[in-house]
Amino acid sequence: MTIAKETARILGLPEDAVANVLSMAAEGATVPFMARYRKERTGNLDEVQISDIIKTESALQELEKRKTAILKAIESQGKLTESLKKSIIQCRDQSLLEDIYLPYKQKRKTRGIVAAEKGLQPLADLILKNTDISSINRNDFYGSEGQVDNWDEALQGASDILAETVNEDAAVRQNLRNLFKSGSYMITKAVKGKEEEGQKYRDYFDRQELSARTPSHRVLAMFRAADEGYLRLKIRPDEERSLETLRRTAPVKSGKWSSFVEEMEKDCYKRLLAPSLESEQKKSLKEDADIEAIRIFAENLRVLLMEAPLGQKATLAIDPGIRTGCKIVCLSPQGKLLGNDIIFPDRKADEAARKIESLVRRHKIEAVAIGNGTGGRETQQFCLSLDCLKSMPVVLVNESGASIYSASEIARKEFPDYDLTVRGAVSIGRRLMDPLAELVKLDPSSIGVGQYQHDVNQKSLNSALDEVVMLCVNSVGVELNTASEKLLSYVSGLSAKTAEAIVKYRDETGPFKSREELKKVKGVGDKCFEQASGFLRIRSADNPLDNTGIHPEQYGFIDAICDKLGLDLKSLINNPATLDRISIQELASADRGVETIRDIIAELKAPGRDPRQEFTAFEFDRNVNSMDDLEEEMVLPGIVTNVTAFGAFVDIGVHQDGLVHISQLADHFVSSPGDVVKAAQKVKVRVMEVDLQRKRISLSMKGINQD
Repeated sequence: MTIAKETARILGLPEDAVANVLSMAAEGATVPFMARYRKERTGNLDEVQISDIIKTESALQELEKRKTAILKAIESQGKLTESLKKSIIQCRDQSLLEDIYLPYKQKRKTRGIVAAEKGLQPLADLILKNTDISSINRNDFYGSEGQVDNWDEALQGASDILAETVNEDAAVRQNLRNLFKSGSYMITKAVKGKEEEGQKYRDYFDRQELSARTPSHRVLAMFRAADEGYLRLKIRPDEERSLETLRRTAPVKSGKWSSFVEEMEKDCYKRLLAPSLESEQKKSLKEDADIEAIRIFAENLRVLLMEAPLGQKATLAIDPGIRTGCKIVCLSPQGKLLGNDIIFPDRKADEAARKIESLVRRHKIEAVAIGNGTGGRETQQFCLSLDCLKSMPVVLVNESGASIYSASEIARKEFPDYDLTVRGAVSIGRRLMDPLAELVKLDPSSIGVGQYQHDVNQKSLNSALDEVVMLCVNSVGVELNTASEKLLSYVSGLSAKTAEAIVKYRDETGPFKSREELKKVKGVGDKCFEQASGFLRIRSADNPLDNTGIHPEQYGFIDAICDKLGLDLKSLINNPATLDRISIQELASADRGVETIRDIIAELKAPGRDPRQEFTAFEFDRNVNSMDDLEEEMVLPGIVTNVTAFGAFVDIGVHQDGLVHISQLADHFVSSPGDVVKAAQKVKVRVMEVDLQRKRISLSMKGINQD
């Protein structure tokens, strides 16, 4: 079976589509490019399916490499039979493959090996054959030959040999592995003397629950507590049930040696099988918990990146500060820094008002962005009181990660002559104008929308988050003449090096006039151009198609449509209704299918369209500014800041997010919070409980109309 066929079987996808995806990926095609511009070859698969194909194929390649290494190792021992070779080649499971290899694996000197070296293998073989004990000459195994000193030692050695035989039996291990997966319990106990120090883990000080039903967030919490030394964690099924499972498939039958075999099996389970399979189960639980936590993080990030942009409007951005003052900057509609200042609304209100009024008039300000950190609500209320800002949106912006950006190399490169406070204010303003373009400059894990992000596999996390950023960037498209170097680096087919070259070319020669001009940039060859050009936009291009998601390879096809309708290109775009006269089925071909033509017509009808929603301003309850203002049963507007496996955190404007537990998200049963709420979603919540001492707010969305 080929890897493409096996990939198709695992994912339940058409084999020809899978083969085409793998072929294109091998030629350097990116996931966004294949999903958007090669629908005929992929069978209209989406980005997630295409990405799954590539990841599954990679995992299968690793499995094949492992098989090759194992075959070579066993062959070098002269023990590779045809049946064994066939079992290894046909194996589809990594754990089972390692079970098959276990008896042939080079290992340290075990108790079984020591016993065999003392000449006790024949005794173990006799027991394995259920030989009557009375027919065995005990003197063959101890005494003058010096193997062992007495019969009990001989039996112990035989037991050690047989225990390893049972431990290395693939059927025994697989059956017990299944039991560990479905019937093991996570059992936790507090470490003596650490109870006070580990109070945050007190829910796990004496707990037992079925591991298969333990949600990912609890798995990660228990593992973290154990790693930090506050808990002892054991994962085991019921021992009697395990021993029954072992006996059903064990290669050693009790018969005339029932008592001996029973003790040997107990020893084998406790000393060899249970610790090994517990480690496997821990690894499996951790991997599954990581996958779920990363999935939630990735979905939260995707929603945040695709948040509605204000658009190109001259913006006044404020980074609130009580002691050191509020840092203010003015940005052009393209996000260029025009000026900066400091105001003290709490101490010098009149002066602050005059400064803002002057800046609004001078730079024709159209919107105000205010960081939502300490002093944010107070600064917003001050701005809302000013007549010069009455006609424009005054918006609180999530400033999570802004301080990290302001100290980053990217920020220093953008604003070498300004300090961290100015850079932070610029980031707040740009986030309002275009969240995606600004947030890509941050390490995604610093945005603060994850769950146990430091506990999960960091390589897997970074890979998943980078993939989300790439898919979001390419689904929106990038303005070639204003995009930052970092934003360009996420465009399909472009690397950090080519992005740098594009910005350098733009700085030296001026704005790009066409997509075709991109080929003049050093490092942008035909393949790079093919992969990238469709995702790049040029608003002021002579050819209006350069400001659409239509790939340049289709420009000739557009000309044919114009000829068919008797219109030039600009007339066609200015009169999109004429496209309704086209029969998509008649235009379709093997290379240009119905889905591709539909995409082209949709782009012609709405050139430069943005898939993100329209921006709508949000405002917190003006009478609630701190936790002291909260009262039970209050219904307040809020913004979801984070979605986890156990609920959602909501910002209600009091500098402390409240938790809507999964049980309080809706009037119906909710299996996953992500089915009900998304990060950055605007919601209404009811205050259930306020704990000022622990700074905890319990909220509910039950019985509240969210329209």
